[in-house]
Amino acid sequence: MPEPILQLEAITKKFPGVVALDHVSLEVFPGEIHAIIGENGAGKSTLMNILAGELQPDEGLIRYHGNEITIPSPLVSRALGISVVFQELALCPNLSIAENISLWRASEKFPFSLLNRRMFYEKGGQVLTQLGLGDIDLRTPVGQLSVAKQQLVEIAKAISTNASLLILDEPNSALTQEESEHLFSIVRQLRDAGVAVLYISHHLEEVLQLADRISVLRDGRLVDSLPASQATIGGLITRMVGRTITAKPRQFSDQSAGAPTLQLSHLSSRGGYQDISFELHRGEFLGIAGLPDSFKDELVEGLFGLRPSSQGEIRVDGQPVAIRSPLDAIHHGMYLIPADRRGAGALLQMSLRDNIVVSSLKDHHRAGFLRTAEMRRTARRHFQDLDIRASSLEQLMANLSGGNQQKVILARGLATQASILVLHEPTRGIDVGAKAEIYRILQELAGRGAAILIVSSELPELISQCDRILVMYAGRICGEFDHQEATEEAILACAMGQATHLKEPVERSIHG
Repeated sequence: MPEPILQLEAITKKFPGVVALDHVSLEVFPGEIHAIIGENGAGKSTLMNILAGELQPDEGLIRYHGNEITIPSPLVSRALGISVVFQELALCPNLSIAENISLWRASEKFPFSLLNRRMFYEKGGQVLTQLGLGDIDLRTPVGQLSVAKQQLVEIAKAISTNASLLILDEPNSALTQEESEHLFSIVRQLRDAGVAVLYISHHLEEVLQLADRISVLRDGRLVDSLPASQATIGGLITRMVGRTITAKPRQFSDQSAGAPTLQLSHLSSRGGYQDISFELHRGEFLGIAGLPDSFKDELVEGLFGLRPSSQGEIRVDGQPVAIRSPLDAIHHGMYLIPADRRGAGALLQMSLRDNIVVSSLKDHHRAGFLRTAEMRRTARRHFQDLDIRASSLEQLMANLSGGNQQKVILARGLATQASILVLHEPTRGIDVGAKAEIYRILQELAGRGAAILIVSSELPELISQCDRILVMYAGRICGEFDHQEATEEAILACAMGQATHLKEPVERSIHG
């Protein structure tokens, strides 16, 4: 057995009111894929941030290549050969793909040497070819890419540094199955070349498929560390949560007999989605599936006023509405839970109270002055109803786990009294326990008459939760499935343009 490349000894990290890591000790070996799993709030991100130099442990030792070290900054972490791909992307949208890939190397040299842009493009091309993106234009600004391609650029940036320890946090959360399989192949190649890989994921099936060893964190403590060959999904869930997860079965319903609360008629955007027509009813879960280039993400933006639609009509409760901005959407009873939770949804340096009420301030003022007591009452009601796990309403949003951040953003939508909830990748990066809790909350809201639109790249999520699923391909709806006939194979065939499965009136809207 080789010597470990990384040894953590009794690592402890405390935040106000929370012990994030409690004497965690583990070893990582070269040429090993070591998975770290646990519920949101288990301590995975804190551990990763300590190795990235973003946080300092309160107690414990870090040994790297046998030497005791401290990691006071990200610059030192990268200099040691530790490269981290965070779940929340850290790219510069105004810079090109090549410049983003080479950003770390450029920051190490500037201002003491000139930047060799030709080298940027050569190195960027090599790494992207390795990732199967050799035909992409390296001059393209990253901000123009889909989230999936941005995630691949983030991964390319990390592996371009020739790191000896690579840390991947949910690296395929926005990737298709084919892109994920290609990524796994690259991770295995890196392992076979002697790189140590710390792999953080909530997808237990892929963990069992990819990892050599699995360590389980719960409530900041290391519960177990075992070979992947000895692990089962049921056993890992029990270790993660300390209890059996019993999700309430989804009671599917046919709401189509009643009047729709949301209607889209021939909605189109320039160079994007085309001729989109569908209806959403109160109490209904409607899903939208599609590959990253299907324009389903752009449709979400158009529906919520983040992107202009060139033609078509939106009706809410039978009345035509103009939605040119998110304020218009909120005014008409819609609310969006965005896919980019931290970048577009969470106000990280504000309190939970402010995060919950920020979109409904018009309901909490008198004569131009905010009524803070009323704001607190509203925030506390939703805080308790959604069982948000935090020390208080004054806790910073940045210090919450991903699952609890998602519940706070959902609480913000409820505070606006939204009757139409648009959820874009609602459980991305959320553990199995938090997923079950989010689904339970949504089912209760639907039972009270809310209309739920889920846009997701996770087909099992759509199949298990939605009464109907629409499938998009090349900007158009090419399939509609009710819950009895929805299968992953049939949905994927439509999403890849290999089949159509259309019903009235959607078929008329596309071909007529």
